[in-house]
Order: sequence, then C-alpha cells, then structure tokens
Amino acid sequence: LCSARAAMEDDDIVKDLQAEDGGEEKDLEGDELESLQKKLQDYEDEVAKLKKLQKAQEQLLPSSPGGSGGGDADGKSIFIGNVDSAVTPEELQSHFQACGTINRVTILCDKFTGYPRGFAYLEFAEKEGVLNALALNESLLHSKQIKVMPKRTNIPGMKRGGGRGGGRFRGSFRGGYRPRYRGRFHPYAH
Repeated sequence: LCSARAAMEDDDIVKDLQAEDGGEEKDLEGDELESLQKKLQDYEDEVAKLKKLQKAQEQLLPSSPGGSGGGDADGKSIFIGNVDSAVTPEELQSHFQACGTINRVTILCDKFTGYPRGFAYLEFAEKEGVLNALALNESLLHSKQIKVMPKRTNIPGMKRGGGRGGGRFRGSFRGGYRPRYRGRFHPYAH
C-alpha cells in the first residue's frame, strides 16, 4: 500500500510539472521522464501483485470472527453449568434431544486430574435449538439444577484479568494490612 501511495505521488509530480509547463518538458529531460515512468510502471506492477496475493489469501483463510467462521458455531451452541460429574454425553444428549438436532456434546475435564469440571457445551444443527434449550434452564439433571445459557463468543486478544490477583492492580500493593517480615519469610511467626 505504501508503494501504491508513492506511485500516485510520482504520477502527481509528473502531472503537475506538465501542467506548469503547458504540456512541455522544459525541466525534465527525456531520461528523467522515462525513469519516472518506469518507476510508476514498477509500482503499478507491485500493487497488482499485492492485490492478487491478498485475494488468494482471503480465499484460503476462513472469514473473520464476526463472519461465518467460528462465530456461526457459537451462535448454535449453549453453555450448561452446574453439571454433575457423573453425567455422560449420552445423558446430556437425551436431556436436550427435544430441542433439536445435536451436532456435538463437550464435557470439559480438568487436564491434570481428568475429572469433569462441572460444565459442558452443546452444539445444535440450527439456531432454533438454542432458543428451545434455553427453556430447560434450571431443570434437574442427576438431581442437580443445571444452568443453560447461550455460548458467548470469545474475542481474540481480550482477557478476563490476569494470573495472580485477577489482574486488577499491577505493581504495588493496594490497601489493607501489609505484614512486614525481616529476613526470611516465616508464615507462622509473629
């Protein structure tokens, strides 16, 4: 894009000089004019190559997050909270089968222990399935009241706080009692 701007500026310079001279070439020698025209042609060729590369890349890559890429599946999915650890994907599917055709059932598990984390995601074939499933909010599954909500779409680059302390304050200690320790840290020493 920068090369395209430079090409347009060079073209404007040539037009301005020709307009001042009434179409004559007093200040520009024949070699200078040819070199500027050659530069302009090179810039135009480069712009054409960049446009062709950009078109090819757009065809290879899926659409943006707001398009039909990942956002479409999120629009057809629900979040299910307070799921009992003994619930199987088949039981979830049978609980929500009246809402519509289910494409996928995902029960998230802790990566260290392998035990279920207490929530799941369900993806429907149509968006109407989400609306029907919301009616099952606060229904009982394995004697636990489940929470059903539409799945929210994560926006890349947006975090919900950071590591220790939730990311509210960075740097210095904020408010409250701040114990002072001399030398080595002793958690039970007074």
